[in-house]
Amino acid sequence: MRTAICTVFIVCGLVVPAGAQQAQPAAIPVGVVQAEHRPIEKTSDFVGRVEAVNRVDIRARVQGFLEAMLFKEGDLIKEGDPLYRIEQGLFQAAVEQAEGALMRSKASKTLTEVQLQRAEDLLAKSAGTAVARDQAVAADEQAKGQILTDEANLQTAKINLAYTEIAAPVSGRIGRTNITKGNVVGPDSGPLTVLVSQDPMYVTFPVSQRDFLRAQEDDHRTDVKTIKAKLRFADGRTYDQTGQINFVDVTVDRATVTVLVRATFSNPTGGLIDGQLVRVTLQSGTPQEMVVVPQSALIADQEGVYVFVVEDGKAVVKRIKPGVESGTDIVVQEGLSGNEQVIVEGLQGVRPGVAVKASPATTLKRS
Repeated sequence: MRTAICTVFIVCGLVVPAGAQQAQPAAIPVGVVQAEHRPIEKTSDFVGRVEAVNRVDIRARVQGFLEAMLFKEGDLIKEGDPLYRIEQGLFQAAVEQAEGALMRSKASKTLTEVQLQRAEDLLAKSAGTAVARDQAVAADEQAKGQILTDEANLQTAKINLAYTEIAAPVSGRIGRTNITKGNVVGPDSGPLTVLVSQDPMYVTFPVSQRDFLRAQEDDHRTDVKTIKAKLRFADGRTYDQTGQINFVDVTVDRATVTVLVRATFSNPTGGLIDGQLVRVTLQSGTPQEMVVVPQSALIADQEGVYVFVVEDGKAVVKRIKPGVESGTDIVVQEGLSGNEQVIVEGLQGVRPGVAVKASPATTLKRS
């Protein structure tokens, strides 16, 4: 009997600790937000490049010593501002030489006119010959032609003299100078510097043939003028100006099978720089109801993108197909139907199937 009682106590002693080990773990506290429906405009993303409306290579049109550089590199320049000055002495002398030649030819013309009149008077009185008259006519016409030649030479000399003062052909921001004072410059020297206009700016981007054909199918519903273009920089910042498409190329690039599209953007503060790479987002059409969730809820692995949602007090994985960004949120094209409780806080300790204690997220600010 004593042995049986001891056995019962031993069995009971073994059972109690085993029950204690099977106790349920505490639920992990998490912050959640509701996947909500929101009207989202139809968008398409492209990689674009900023281009100045006017981009001018400043070149010397006459040869000579560069006497002065009249600007500060990187400054904003107005149209007509002086940029460079080439030594003018030889060109001024050429103008004066051409003026002297013109004065001589005009004097010669005066003489030939007098001689022609005398020859015609003598011929009328039968005191002269027709040959003398004809020679006088030819000499007068030759003098007239010489005047035209000398006038053209004087004009050329004045133009070359004017070319010694190199002015800005457009307004914009000027780059660094490639040739400094004291060097010989000329038409073969290459660009002295570059001048790019600042406001507005173009952004060009290639559109695939598939997207272009799709846009043509939707053309009866979407006017190109109503398409809004937005820009996003490499660091993720969004440009604060909205652009408008103003040109679609008439040919398809055979190498890339794309059509070049161009949009115009205001650039009042110089935020866009010629040659800069940007992300272009086109927004068009009637807004459609889409499911959106905070971007902070997204998790990526080798299989794709997923989020954790709370179902029956447990964390459940939902594979999704993300779409375009909408502020701090992102559009979910597939995987969620809306109204799910999506985990955005406490994700570090969450695993599939683990018990969670959900409460509204406190630190997240949705756009």
